[in-house]
Amino acid sequence: MSLSVLAAGQAFADATLDRIKGRGKLTVGVILSGAPFGYIDPKSQEQKGFNVDLAKALAEDLGVKLETVTVTPPNRVQFLQQGKVDILIANMQYTDDRAKVLDYVPTPYDRSGGAAVVRKDSGLKDWTDLKGKPVCVSQGSNYTQPLIEQYGAVVKGLPSQPESLLALQGGNCVAAVHVGATVGLLLQDRPDEWKDYAIPFPTELVPSDSVIWLRKGEKDTQAALDNSMKKLHASGKILEFATANRLLNTDFLQQEQKSLSSAK
Repeated sequence: MSLSVLAAGQAFADATLDRIKGRGKLTVGVILSGAPFGYIDPKSQEQKGFNVDLAKALAEDLGVKLETVTVTPPNRVQFLQQGKVDILIANMQYTDDRAKVLDYVPTPYDRSGGAAVVRKDSGLKDWTDLKGKPVCVSQGSNYTQPLIEQYGAVVKGLPSQPESLLALQGGNCVAAVHVGATVGLLLQDRPDEWKDYAIPFPTELVPSDSVIWLRKGEKDTQAALDNSMKKLHASGKILEFATANRLLNTDFLQQEQKSLSSAK
């Protein structure tokens, strides 16, 4: 890649906040794979969920309108890097590898780990029981590496969480590992469909900060969004979004509200 192309890319990145304000619109990549984070309401056909509510609040704080773009685990980073979206609020937890490629808003909007959905009659009781066994995840999942390196699982990457869970039901894997809040709510809301399945492992896999991702070098955008995030935590708004969308564990958000409200 030539230096001129690199320089043009850097100029493009630095201009993101000006472009957002100039056109009066924040474009956010969101995943709509299920409650509580993002889904299509079957009655209204509207986008709902914790991540959607957060995106609306950020756009409002910036004084612009919101446009959401549906992304998937395999294409979300590509959409961001190609400029199809300004930021990602797309169930991407912080990892060092991701931070080498992208920048992120330092103040997280949640902290979550992976939960393993397995058949109740599988005999699987802990992560160590997955050694040598096929485990389904979404492509690009940050659970892939620890499943392979720490627990010796044979990981199968599917394009999305719904496809991973279908593969589990079809017997193509012994477990499907996804964000605990999502699969926990799924089993709770669809007891008939998932009556033979459970989340028996006592711990979540690599609990990590859920952060907003943006392109490298976008310091103005990063600072503006971090300021918005701190205000939303301090005011209790993010905790309200979590409660309204039935996040099963809000301990981290309660701590963030307490910490940031006292720092005002």
